[in-house]
Amino acid sequence: MTYIKRIIIVLSLLQAFWMTFDGTRALIIGDYITPKSGPNAGRLGPWSGLVTSLGIEPRSTLMKSVFICYGLAWLTMVVFYVMGDGRVWWPMLALAVGTLWYLPVGTAISLLIAALTLVSIFLNKGQI
Repeated sequence: MTYIKRIIIVLSLLQAFWMTFDGTRALIIGDYITPKSGPNAGRLGPWSGLVTSLGIEPRSTLMKSVFICYGLAWLTMVVFYVMGDGRVWWPMLALAVGTLWYLPVGTAISLLIAALTLVSIFLNKGQI
């Protein structure tokens, strides 16, 4: 397994587990994990403004469910990626691009995953 593939797996798992965990926790407890103190205490990240501009309440059951489903989709693709399914690069790339809205940390992780996936495809002639 190449270093690039390992980095993609770790970053994808980080994204997947966090989204699944935070969405599930929010659905069960009622809210996402937010800072406990400081100027941003209780506030969601910049992603919430983007979601609100689309007409979706960030703390709604719909949005919490989106987090869970997206996280589970990530986990599923990572499993196929680890198993060596050569067709999984399209869904992996789509998930990375689709998570660019998750500002700020999710965006950075997704950009790295997308870039590394494209590098891996190029280096391996269309197979990752």
